[in-house]
Amino acid sequence: MDDFSTENKPSSALENDSSENYNTSACKHESDETFDDTSINKIDTFDDLNLCESLLRGIYAYGFEQPSRVQQRAMKPCNMGRDVIVQAQSGTGKTASCVIAVLKQIDLSIKECQALVLVPAWELAESMRRLFSSVGEYMNITCHACIGGTGSIRDDLSRLEAGVQIVIGTPGRVNDALNRSKLRSDNIKMLILDEGDELVSRGFEDQIYDVLQKLPSNIQMVIFTATIPCELEKIITKFMTNPVRILIESNNFTLDHARQFYVNIEREHDNMSQQERDTYLKKFQTRLSRLLIATDPFARIIFPYAELFINYDLPRSMEAYINRIGHGGAYGRTATAINFINDSERQHLRDIEHFYSIRIKELPADISELF
Repeated sequence: MDDFSTENKPSSALENDSSENYNTSACKHESDETFDDTSINKIDTFDDLNLCESLLRGIYAYGFEQPSRVQQRAMKPCNMGRDVIVQAQSGTGKTASCVIAVLKQIDLSIKECQALVLVPAWELAESMRRLFSSVGEYMNITCHACIGGTGSIRDDLSRLEAGVQIVIGTPGRVNDALNRSKLRSDNIKMLILDEGDELVSRGFEDQIYDVLQKLPSNIQMVIFTATIPCELEKIITKFMTNPVRILIESNNFTLDHARQFYVNIEREHDNMSQQERDTYLKKFQTRLSRLLIATDPFARIIFPYAELFINYDLPRSMEAYINRIGHGGAYGRTATAINFINDSERQHLRDIEHFYSIRIKELPADISELF
């Protein structure tokens, strides 16, 4: 029998309840299956996933050459309709896994929303929308970033009412759209919580509960997260059905694929409007510009064709460091990272070296040999 048999996945999460929506007391899962980084059967290429030709074309055109460790292990149970929890640190390919898993499930003949992705910040929602559009370019899918804090609510609701196949959004704005019946849930068959630990750490639990109450009971639920705090475990217990848990050990992920250097500088600061940031980001994505200066939320965007990363500010956390530069060396590619530091940051640089068991050398005077 396949490791991810759907035999234990009921046709409805509420077999004895006439309601079509979730009931938090009835959806508690009885058991789950946990697989670590070595015990799970994995796929070796994207061709092993039985994806449609247009999706495969989009994957390779975007620059993904081979599946990351997360994708090798998470894609199969996701594609089989299982509830799945993927626990892995940033920079391991969780976001791309989410995008490919969702696109695999979309019925192109249905123009209504079929997949809902909840994220903790509008920057991540917008970056995921661009990734969905890029990878799904040859499928002609429709997607929309439904976000709070920026943009017109009227425009959001009008776009949703017209119908889109994939909606990515922050929990507050998504819940509001559902309450207004502008986002119709009848055809939603997949719910993704991306950066699940961040969602609960920012206090979105109640809004996530409200969203889940409005969704069909037989929905597939997938969570991508770096950690599983107790608030997230409560959501798993109440709403997921016999989930497959996939754990990618953090100590197996390295920065060996990225050459890293530092440059001693005097720190400078400047301000830029949001409109200017959006303009530069669009130019970078369309390759009209070869240089992008971005903050940490935008570092989550996966640019597999970027070969050089410069950290103007040395990231304060270990996870932020790998989150910024880790994608550049993913999918069989190599990258170069240059860190700007001042004298007071030398010890923190040493701490990063110790944490990842790497050596970050000073940038040589002649850098022509690096490229």
